[in-house]
Amino acid sequence: MNASATADKHGLAAGNAQPPSADWTIDQGWSNYSAAEHATWKTLFERQSRLLPGRACDEFVSGMKELPLRHDEIPNFEQLSDVLEKRSGWRVVAVPGLVPDEVFFDHLAHRRFPAGQFIRRPDQLDYLEEPDVFHDVFGHVPMLMHPVMAEFIQAYGQGGLRARQEGVLDLLARVYWYTVEFGLVQQRDGLRIYGAGIVSSATESVFSLEDASPNRIGFVLERVMRTRYRIDDFQESYFVLDNLEQLLALAHTDFDPVYARVQREPTLVPGDVLPTDRVLTRGSGRYHAAKRAQEKT
Repeated sequence: MNASATADKHGLAAGNAQPPSADWTIDQGWSNYSAAEHATWKTLFERQSRLLPGRACDEFVSGMKELPLRHDEIPNFEQLSDVLEKRSGWRVVAVPGLVPDEVFFDHLAHRRFPAGQFIRRPDQLDYLEEPDVFHDVFGHVPMLMHPVMAEFIQAYGQGGLRARQEGVLDLLARVYWYTVEFGLVQQRDGLRIYGAGIVSSATESVFSLEDASPNRIGFVLERVMRTRYRIDDFQESYFVLDNLEQLLALAHTDFDPVYARVQREPTLVPGDVLPTDRVLTRGSGRYHAAKRAQEKT
């Protein structure tokens, strides 16, 4: 990989074979953020703050209110962690970008959330390949204030270490993707977002709930584990929890027999809808069909 290909990547994605420390943590260097970087945070924060009322779940909104998150500056991880740890036992640790799987899982298993220390450039507001400080902190940390999510993500870290050893990490990763990153939940007053990949994205905050294109399907563990996901665009299907407490059941699930059953079943593509699915919205598929048609021309 040449220098130009890695110039905009961070941590492991940039080909950094030598970690800054054994656990890849670094000092956040809060005082080193430039005015332009704080301004990027402000733009992203204010845009999402306008979009999320009536779209984000109650637990996310509550977490946002209780954390020391300001609209006009990148959060200080130490100050953030002091509040978070008192509530749920979690702390936010700075990392230089993407870290190895085993490092990521070990942090989660010990209630340390690794957050990218860098922030995207102003020309990357709508899409960034790597998770930055806005995605990691604005997207994830408010939900870590809730005891259910706090327990679920720790259990995911513990399960990830085992799944990596057993060669089934791809199956478990789909659960994380369709819950923690791109999950929807049913509230009494309607469908809401709790996934960090959605709440940190202006376009997907609207697309996931209001566009006619994607499927919205009731969450079933083995169904989700069979389903590939998209990393380069909006999701073709979103999986919906009846309530966040469903995550507690997942945190206490013995995954070994589930892995065995799933491995005997065919893998599903993101837009598949099965006769056995509990379909909340059958999507038109129009958005992704148009994208595929463009790619062929």
